[in-house]
Amino acid sequence: MLLAAVLAWAVVRPFGLPEAVMAVPAAGIAVATGAISLDHARAEAERLGPVVGFLAAVLVLAHFCDVEGLFRACGAWMARWAAGRPVRLLTAVFALASAITAVLSLDATIVLLTPVVFATAARTGVRPKPHVYACTHLSNTASLLLPVSNLTNLLAFAASGLSFTRFAALMALPWLVAIGAEYVVFRRFFARDLAAAAPLGEDSGEPPRLPLFALVTVGCTLAGFVVASAFGVEPAWMAAAGALVLAGRALVRRRATPLTVVRAAAPSFLAFVLALGIVVRAVVDNGLADVLGRVLPGGTGLPALLGIAALAAVLANLINNLPAVLVLLPLAAPAGPGAVLAVLLGVNIGPNLTYAGSLATLLWRRIVHQHEHGVDLGEFTRLGLLAVPSSLAVAVVALWGSLQIL
Repeated sequence: MLLAAVLAWAVVRPFGLPEAVMAVPAAGIAVATGAISLDHARAEAERLGPVVGFLAAVLVLAHFCDVEGLFRACGAWMARWAAGRPVRLLTAVFALASAITAVLSLDATIVLLTPVVFATAARTGVRPKPHVYACTHLSNTASLLLPVSNLTNLLAFAASGLSFTRFAALMALPWLVAIGAEYVVFRRFFARDLAAAAPLGEDSGEPPRLPLFALVTVGCTLAGFVVASAFGVEPAWMAAAGALVLAGRALVRRRATPLTVVRAAAPSFLAFVLALGIVVRAVVDNGLADVLGRVLPGGTGLPALLGIAALAAVLANLINNLPAVLVLLPLAAPAGPGAVLAVLLGVNIGPNLTYAGSLATLLWRRIVHQHEHGVDLGEFTRLGLLAVPSSLAVAVVALWGSLQIL
């Protein structure tokens, strides 16, 4: 009941209040009533600590990339390259959203790229729907590549025992084929919108300069992830270093204040993640782990990987992908990294089926409404019913092949 209340609050967010308003008291109730012992709650908080630290750092990093003008430059590039042709704009959105999600995490794609895509569609005179929908789908699907692309990835990375580079190598092919499957589905599903081209208006403005400092900082941060992994250093430290460089530059140039930095880290959302982890651990301790353990396929053969990914996708849509990965990882880890990565495929691709599948989709829906663009639940679900099974199936097959080769 506590978990259901927390997730319902996160979906509805009454009066615009943050998710933590329900999650933190729910975690306290779980401890106070003995649903979870204080030792288990403390252990869960310690396990999630590095993940939450990384999330805070990457949110700050993405925010100050926006301050530096990275996303405005992306929008200008998309507009110039598309030249009023919807299919070319969709291709550009797929390329940029996939890269931004992989490098700066899915939050950057939802919060920072989605408004840019709206503006770019209006600037080029094309219908925004296919391109805006691509942002939410790719914020989930394209977050498969790196351990730092998604909060679920960080949890899976810790459970897999893989190095940063080996994780990326195993997930590269699933990442590519899943994005390719999504692109094919989008081209067919939105064929009418993509055929409705509009003439390109006059663009007298100068294109924004490329923010080289932000690009170099992000590149060095990524290189730092690889080096840190080789020495067993948590990726949160490298993300914090990159965030400190960009935030420090903004502070020195008086383009931000210390309060701006704190707000960029979204402390209420971080508290929500910690509290949600404690509530999920209480559910696991009280029987859910036993139930799932009886139905989770064993082994790492192709049928087993397909079953694990399908179960993860279903669970993500029932209880949200973050609780789903917290529940399934301890059960899948004994079978090896292949099973862990199959869970990750399910919880990252599966949420494209429903609004409640991931926090990113919920946030995307709010941003779309802010731009006075309606989202039809039936259309969203029909698109998900086409995209999720196809992209998940080819991604699992690609993962199995990568495991055999690598």
